[in-house]
Amino acid sequence: MALIVQKYGGTSVANTARIKNVAERVAKWKKEGHQMVVVLSAMSGETNRLIALAKEIQAHPNPRELDMMVSTGEQVTVALLAMALQELGLKAKSYTGTQVKFLTDNAYTKARILSIDDKVMRADLDDDMVVIVAGFQGVDAEGNITTLGRGGSDTTGVALAAALKADECQIYTDVDGVYTTDPRIVPEARRLNTITFEEMLEMASLGSKVLQIRSVEFAGKYKVKLRVLSSLEELGKEGPGTLITFEEENTMEQPIISGIAFNRDEAKLTVLGVPDRPGIAYQILGAIADANIDVDMIIQNVGSDGTTDFSFTVNRGDYNKAQAILEGVKATIGARSISADNKICKVSAVGVGMRSHPGVASKMFRTLAEEGINIKMISTSEIKVSVVVDEKYLELAVRALHKAFDLDQGVA
Repeated sequence: MALIVQKYGGTSVANTARIKNVAERVAKWKKEGHQMVVVLSAMSGETNRLIALAKEIQAHPNPRELDMMVSTGEQVTVALLAMALQELGLKAKSYTGTQVKFLTDNAYTKARILSIDDKVMRADLDDDMVVIVAGFQGVDAEGNITTLGRGGSDTTGVALAAALKADECQIYTDVDGVYTTDPRIVPEARRLNTITFEEMLEMASLGSKVLQIRSVEFAGKYKVKLRVLSSLEELGKEGPGTLITFEEENTMEQPIISGIAFNRDEAKLTVLGVPDRPGIAYQILGAIADANIDVDMIIQNVGSDGTTDFSFTVNRGDYNKAQAILEGVKATIGARSISADNKICKVSAVGVGMRSHPGVASKMFRTLAEEGINIKMISTSEIKVSVVVDEKYLELAVRALHKAFDLDQGVA
């Protein structure tokens, strides 16, 4: 008997038929003798619908009231699943994040978990109950409802698995695992049987939408065994999904690169002709940081004639705001002009194998050059190489790199 935490996303509970399908799946595990804790998202599209309603009343909704409102989406699905399980003859009980006491800070719409009170859940599990918990939400020290931000149900599931010391946390989505890249762009993309936490963290941060990055960070910190599966496959015919592991497998088949990730939501800004002196980077990026804008890649050119050019990338949603800030500080820092480009994308090769295989970057650059793709920026870490290219080349770059690193061959 194992203690299993399962998390189902919005597409998995999109309607009552899908919720009944989830109930059948949970019942199968329960009847095999496992203790079951289930975390649910709201029905697909429901959170967006609630946010849109709020914006019809307030252009910029009060964060506390917005959390109060959007948290109701998960409350509906957990109650419906409890009813569906009861109809199958199982004991089941649903809880909100407040009832389970997911204690968070008071950063509304993006709260962080501080602690979880697991006493009620453990008592229910001992009573042979299926415990169903609303994802995405918690409560602060003052009793106010909070939410964990987009994709927060993944974090709820992993956090519960950590608190309960579960044997495995299974994240059910509308895909049957983590792929070498997006199959919609590269039909030959393959499902990975395993991937390391390091690689998954890089993939999530670089644009892969399979798992929310905070949930991967949480799982890595607390050593939670994670598996990604599909809830849309026929019951009894589910594949093994993708297991996210803590250690690399030292086998001859270990690939150099595990996947090609990409992110369309990038924008590049360049401050041209700034004085080449100490502190100039802080003067530029300090103003950006004060506006709560995250900076990704940074390049400062070698100085010439006492001036230099300074480039960095931000999320495309922050593009206009960042450009306006730079125009405002241009005179103060003595810059000649500001150049901006929101038609770029980031493409990355990720793999722990590159630690022991030199030449990954040069192979990547050669492949792109052969396709006539110009590289605008480069960033590297121990297990990834990222490049910024024109957005119009995204699909060509992904397909070419996927083939160049033989990701369409062999056993994933």
